[in-house]
Amino acid sequence: MASSSAGIVAGLTATAVATVAFLAYQASSTVPAGFDATAAVGAPSKAAAKAPRDRSNPTALPKNSGTGERVVYSVDDDRVWLVGGSGRVERTFAVRPGSVDPLPGSYFVTSRSKAVTGTDGTPIEHVVRFADVGDVVIGFSAAVEPPEDPSDTRVKTGGIRESRKDGDAMWVFATVGQKVVVIR
Repeated sequence: MASSSAGIVAGLTATAVATVAFLAYQASSTVPAGFDATAAVGAPSKAAAKAPRDRSNPTALPKNSGTGERVVYSVDDDRVWLVGGSGRVERTFAVRPGSVDPLPGSYFVTSRSKAVTGTDGTPIEHVVRFADVGDVVIGFSAAVEPPEDPSDTRVKTGGIRESRKDGDAMWVFATVGQKVVVIR
């Protein structure tokens, strides 16, 4: 009896594997030519090249950083630009990144919180979230009071910290659905 049960299980397993393989083939054969899954809403784009900078004005908005109203965040320069619909920079400021950076690409603000405690235990306000890297949520926030030891690298954090004044400006500008462009 045991040998007939083993045969049934082996047969069912082989049938399941064949079915999954057939469905995978069928799904891949119906994808339109030129479709790029990474271009989906909230997914980073493949372009990871560093955007050109104006060497005479390092706080100027980098070229090729998107169009229209948006938040631009440079992971290399630790700087944010709030760009209005006309393409004019409304505000720019330096930030202090967390230990985990988002990949370059276009995202959208997915949620906001007026006041919470950060993953590092710091009370923060005006949290504007726009990405996930693994199990780490990435977003802008302002510490209510500077942490005693901001250099603790044991905790994975996605909090991009800004001053409270800059956090106020981000809170007003970056509502849910606002475009966020991350560049090198």
